[in-house]
Amino acid sequence: MTSLILLFPLLACLILFIFKNRALNNIMLNLYAVLHFVVSLAYCMDWDFLPMLKPCKFFAVDDTNKIFLMVMSIVFLAVAVYNNGYLKNSSALTRKLRHYTYMVMFFVFSMTGAILSTNLGIAWVFIEGTTLASAYLIYFHKTKHSIEAAWKYVFICSIGIALAFVGIILLTIATGNLNSLFYSDLLNNASLFNPFWLKLAFVFILFGIGTKMGLAPVHFWLPDAHAEAPSPISALLSATLLNSAFLMIVNVFRVMTAANCDSYARIMLFVMGFVSLFVTAVFVYHINNYKRMLAYSSIENMGILAIGTALGGVGMLAAMIHLIGHSLIKASFFLTSGNILELYGTKKIKSVTGLMKSDRKTGWLWVASFLGIAAFPPSVLFVSEFFIVKTMFLKGHYLLSGLFLLLLTIVLYGLGKAVIKMAFSSPKESEVNTEKKLSWTMYAPQIVLLILAFVIGIYMPLGLTEMIIAAVQGF
Repeated sequence: MTSLILLFPLLACLILFIFKNRALNNIMLNLYAVLHFVVSLAYCMDWDFLPMLKPCKFFAVDDTNKIFLMVMSIVFLAVAVYNNGYLKNSSALTRKLRHYTYMVMFFVFSMTGAILSTNLGIAWVFIEGTTLASAYLIYFHKTKHSIEAAWKYVFICSIGIALAFVGIILLTIATGNLNSLFYSDLLNNASLFNPFWLKLAFVFILFGIGTKMGLAPVHFWLPDAHAEAPSPISALLSATLLNSAFLMIVNVFRVMTAANCDSYARIMLFVMGFVSLFVTAVFVYHINNYKRMLAYSSIENMGILAIGTALGGVGMLAAMIHLIGHSLIKASFFLTSGNILELYGTKKIKSVTGLMKSDRKTGWLWVASFLGIAAFPPSVLFVSEFFIVKTMFLKGHYLLSGLFLLLLTIVLYGLGKAVIKMAFSSPKESEVNTEKKLSWTMYAPQIVLLILAFVIGIYMPLGLTEMIIAAVQGF
């Protein structure tokens, strides 16, 4: 099954290259999304309907990456459905849309490889692949700002990937004569590693891969890239790419824990987590672009994941729950921002008024996405953030818990002020394209994603609970 989701996009791109048909672009993208979802669901449900495919040494599904794979499949399927309406009336040339489809599939292929990889070195290669694929997608509209965002993305992420490579070299020094980067080998021999080199390696890997994850202070590419990329791509960047990088950090952190160097790693994660919250709290008040606003919200939520991981135990459990909720809700938020851009033709917050009256469905999706990301009950993010605060109190981190709540409140106010103004202010008819009619495919994915996020916040199925608990064993 692993072979299916890794080989299909390569075959699909070859078919598109040969036949060059505009309608075939969407067919192949939708087919890949459905296949990806079915295979991921089969892993999660332990279906064994393809026994003839033997496990690969370099790619495997385990208790931890199973959740990341399933979340990515759900978001990718939602994006593929939304994409049908988003590009339906596009005036772009068939060649340009074909290149767009190539890169989306290669982007998902790279993230899938990074998630399923059993080897740190191979995961690094696939993470680098995500940079190459998504750079074109960020540049898709070919404007002055998009090319600037794409170059900034490539430049900063390339530096991050280089730092991560240095970290991997330092890790091989720490391992001595092991000569293996397979996670299983690293975990089994962690007690024999040199602590000094291991700690130094973690610093480089955290800062390097943290660049792709969007952790401050190495987050500078993220606001520009999210603001300029097409909305479906922004959803993939925020809800899947950042998770892929986070999983790589989690796997290295697991090695640090096995080597009894976790206290050092936890301090690093705490620092970067709180710096990410602080940066978002500062900049969220000075943003006039609603897609940039959502990008800073992603930085904030990556910081929450880092803090939950640093806490360990119930905190790590909360981080996994938060990852699921953030991916579903933020994907909905970015897709809905695509609706707003279609209706108003601008990304400026001050130019979007009366959203509820101009398109009630988009208005309610915009407000519901905000309520979800702001952790209002019954959002699943309320559960995760509650557990993080509770864990801080139980561990005696009273000042940190107070700071955590203060920064979240500041970010909540900044987001809420913009969202409420856009949704409920008096409309200016001249600003809205009243002739633009949005397809049902530009509403349905967000509705499903939000329903999932809110239902899980009320009732988490036993199977999902067991998966999350299994994923955090050892932390």
